[in-house]
Amino acid sequence: MVDSATGSELQAFRAPTDTTSPPTTRAVTLLTVVHGWLPDVERWLLSVFTHVKGDFEAVVVDNSGDPRIAGALSRRAAERLRVVTLDPPLGWAAAANAGVEAAGGEVVVLLDPGVELTGDAASPLVEALADPAVVVAGPFGLRGKGTLKEFAENAGPDVDAIEGYCMAFRRADALALEGFDPKFWFYRMADVELSFRLRARGGRALVVDVPVERHEHRLWEATEPAERDRLSRRNMYRFLDRWRDREDLLVGQ
Repeated sequence: MVDSATGSELQAFRAPTDTTSPPTTRAVTLLTVVHGWLPDVERWLLSVFTHVKGDFEAVVVDNSGDPRIAGALSRRAAERLRVVTLDPPLGWAAAANAGVEAAGGEVVVLLDPGVELTGDAASPLVEALADPAVVVAGPFGLRGKGTLKEFAENAGPDVDAIEGYCMAFRRADALALEGFDPKFWFYRMADVELSFRLRARGGRALVVDVPVERHEHRLWEATEPAERDRLSRRNMYRFLDRWRDREDLLVGQ
């Protein structure tokens, strides 16, 4: 049951099971979830295929429900680019999980389509995750401000969570935890919640400086301020319902 400004509705928690052939195993999958704004997707794809080196693939989850975007992406599919189309669209977390499940990479780097690579951002993240103590890595870290109720950006290197703008983890680890919590229909706090589950048994969240540039965050800007505040609060309550007694996970506590 998904609560919205106009009421409540039933929504699938996950994408239908994929019965196609398994993907080719890669070292790393660069993953993005698309809700519209095709020029952002094109910029993201160009930056990935221009800069990433080594054994990689790109997976685009089309969660837009827009036939024009579906058509444009289908014409771009290639050996190292795969498109997962969700029809009907799902919540953010469920859509991201569909991409993780479809990925062939041992490491998944989840990026917002508003993030542009300006160099090989994948290799340093794969290298960081070669350390078994590191369970999640990325350039944008968060630390709780002495509490689980408020987080702020932090340069690390050790942090409480990695933001989903650019968030790398081992695919097997995420699948073992069943991925992002699909109750997070809106994206906010879903990245923090998964970071905490990945870290719950002692793993590290590590800030790694990688060459990326953040552009406009479309989901945030496209959501009415009152609605995004409501959804953000609801997601924070959802996070606290699970983690309010685990202040031991805050770095430096």
